[in-house]
Amino acid sequence: MIELLAPAGDLEKLKIALMYGADAVFIGGQNFSLRARASNFTLNDILEATTFAHEKHKKIYVTTNIIPHNEDLEGVIEYLQALETRNVDAIISASPFIIDMALKHTKLEVHLSTQQSATNSEAVHFWHDHGITRIVLARELDKHQIKRLISKTDADIEVFIHGGMCMSYSGRCSLSNNMTDRDANRGGCAHSCRWSYELTQDGKSVSDQMFSMSSKDLEALEQIPFLIEAGVKSLKIEGRMKSLHYIATVVSTYRRLIDAFNQNGEIKDFNPYLIELQKAENRLASHGYLEGLPGVEQQLYDKKSEQPSQLFIGLVQSYDEKTQIATIEQRNYFEVGYEIEIFHPNGNEETFTLNYMSDEKGEFTQVARHPQQILHIKVPFPVEPYAMLRKK
Repeated sequence: MIELLAPAGDLEKLKIALMYGADAVFIGGQNFSLRARASNFTLNDILEATTFAHEKHKKIYVTTNIIPHNEDLEGVIEYLQALETRNVDAIISASPFIIDMALKHTKLEVHLSTQQSATNSEAVHFWHDHGITRIVLARELDKHQIKRLISKTDADIEVFIHGGMCMSYSGRCSLSNNMTDRDANRGGCAHSCRWSYELTQDGKSVSDQMFSMSSKDLEALEQIPFLIEAGVKSLKIEGRMKSLHYIATVVSTYRRLIDAFNQNGEIKDFNPYLIELQKAENRLASHGYLEGLPGVEQQLYDKKSEQPSQLFIGLVQSYDEKTQIATIEQRNYFEVGYEIEIFHPNGNEETFTLNYMSDEKGEFTQVARHPQQILHIKVPFPVEPYAMLRKK
């Protein structure tokens, strides 16, 4: 069976990803990870993560994928051994040194990061012969190239299917480093490519048009059947910095699409899945390189695509079937009288009109306006913890 691999920036997001359909989650520890600004996992967090995942027969991978400088190397072996004792299922690495230390000093399974830019079967052979069990391919391959590569290798192949796309080859960017002294390859990307720029000559503007150097995000719904049939072992969603709602929605959508394809052998209509994804997306999306060399329609240039969504309004904590009262944590503004959609971890959706809401003291309230306020609302059907409330 093909694996659906999701991101998580903290324990709550990890649990959401697994509950909403991911087979495995990749996380960053507090050392040697490329998302320095994420709420990265302590070693105790990692143990809790693996315990939670393994109880559900799912997996945890830890990123150790920085491109290290000499000052970054201290403590590598000890950290890898600590990950091993916490039962992580694999590490994801780009540095030959970190890879060699893991293979020499631990029994950790090692996956090759996309930062190594594996684009051909000979590169895959090299790393597989070296002891790497899975190769995360560079994102610059189209689906036919991926299929031909898989036919020539015994290594497991992982492919990105959703999330942000870097303007540089496989994410190996130096723009952020040069402009902000934040090294993208050591966890500090400032997303400089997404800034607005002005073209000038001799200090004077030569264009009225501001521009960016960013591409649209990756969205590969329609390519999933091809990738499954091509023999891809893992389909990877990017986004450790993303919200709970984003992770739940994206994971659940791809889960349902994969299951439908495995059951029916085809997907006749992708629109329902696309509509669902759009409930969480706030940037324009495209198929990236999967259908060939990207053209101008895959780029943003003068477009600002960020449109923050406020659909996600609450997270269920508990439900009393006798009183039909759900205890929730507020996440965005809403009022009594709103039509609300409950998004369940199994992917099902149900709607109701909110006619009762009270605060923690039991006092009736008309408006939920305080972030993360605990509220009690009447829901006319059972809901489980971690179900999500959306505005309709």
